[in-house]
Amino acid sequence: MGPGVTTGGQKRPFWQLLYFWVLVGIIAGVAVGYFSPAFGAGLQPLGDGFINLVKMIIPPVIFLTVVTGIAGSRQLAALGRVVVKAFVYFLFFSTLALIVGLVVANIVQPGAGMNVDPTTLNAASIHGFEEKAHETTVTGFLLSVIPTTLVSAFTSGSILQILFVAVLFGVSLTLVGEAARPVTEMLERVALVIFRLVTIVMWAAPVGAFGAMAFTIGKYGLGSLLSLGALVGTFYLTALIFVLGILGAVAALNGFSILKLIRYLKAELLLVLGTSSSEAALPALIQKMQRAGCDKEVVGVVVPTGYSFNLDGTNIYMTLAALFIAQATGVELTLGEQIALLGVAMLSSKGAAGVTGSGFITLAATLAIVPKVPIAGMALILGVDRFMSECRSLTNFIGNAVATIVVARWEGALDRDQLARALNGTPDDLPAAAPIESDPD
Repeated sequence: MGPGVTTGGQKRPFWQLLYFWVLVGIIAGVAVGYFSPAFGAGLQPLGDGFINLVKMIIPPVIFLTVVTGIAGSRQLAALGRVVVKAFVYFLFFSTLALIVGLVVANIVQPGAGMNVDPTTLNAASIHGFEEKAHETTVTGFLLSVIPTTLVSAFTSGSILQILFVAVLFGVSLTLVGEAARPVTEMLERVALVIFRLVTIVMWAAPVGAFGAMAFTIGKYGLGSLLSLGALVGTFYLTALIFVLGILGAVAALNGFSILKLIRYLKAELLLVLGTSSSEAALPALIQKMQRAGCDKEVVGVVVPTGYSFNLDGTNIYMTLAALFIAQATGVELTLGEQIALLGVAMLSSKGAAGVTGSGFITLAATLAIVPKVPIAGMALILGVDRFMSECRSLTNFIGNAVATIVVARWEGALDRDQLARALNGTPDDLPAAAPIESDPD
């Protein structure tokens, strides 16, 4: 039985729940990193090891979810509608996130008064990100979606390559028809085994969160937050406004509460916070969205695609950080230049979609095309970027959960009663599954 599962309609004690131990791991990691920085920084392999464990199971989870979802629906037209609706949602809210970051940066002006001379900054520290930004183009990104071979998609580490192969395979099963039913049934059974494997891997989450947090605090130190507290505080506040205000309104218009959704996903959110990686919770998000009444086909398309294209937190960060650098280095940007910056950010965020460290890479790509803002200014925020990456990941994760429910509702593929039961915490009424975390608190 997985961590956090209820039995017989009774809640399990909190010390048997996954989210409790992830929280313990985070707190212990902060303490170790603060009081013994060198030892804490040396615990990075624990965090990296857990993330690698999760990445190991992401390809089969996405492949099996998408393939069985498409083959089960037998309606290829429905798949096309889901893709179109998902991308309309992604484009609108990604742009809105960029605008929100732009507006807040102009109102709060976290970099004003710093008067930093760009020539005194260590540009070498961001050279690697600058090189990756120049290498990343929209054309290159589109070509990278196509794997070298059918099998290499599972070893490339690219979510979009896996999704591409899965969609083609699912469509092929549907076109073959009845003759392919044994294959579909076999894959459905394999999926049960893989999701049980996910449950087993999640037992390592507290250790991973402990190691990742100890490394972050040990290497970068809480003191670095003080020097750039205005930027970090502004970013977290902006993300909170976006999640509770904008996404909260979207949730309310679609018949559910953003706060209840956050509570439903609390174990996954703590995991994202502890590891600074939303990928760590991707398999759990797929399963929880299905348990919340979203159709498997919708979940299989929206969640993996959203991880590359629906980056609300990253987009807020991009415009906010760009204007912070401009303000800190004394560069005055006109309204027209800021709008141009927003347009460039829209394109660069898609060009580097799915790239590890994409937040910093897309920022470099954006500043490289707007030469008035010195790209060397990125060195100002390099020390606190790790702390902001946690907020980026949390916002991206919540944004993808909301997007999945909304697109499912648009498609008429949402069981509202099941969603209500899940968000209100009545697991006895949920369909049987191998849950990652299903406590009702």
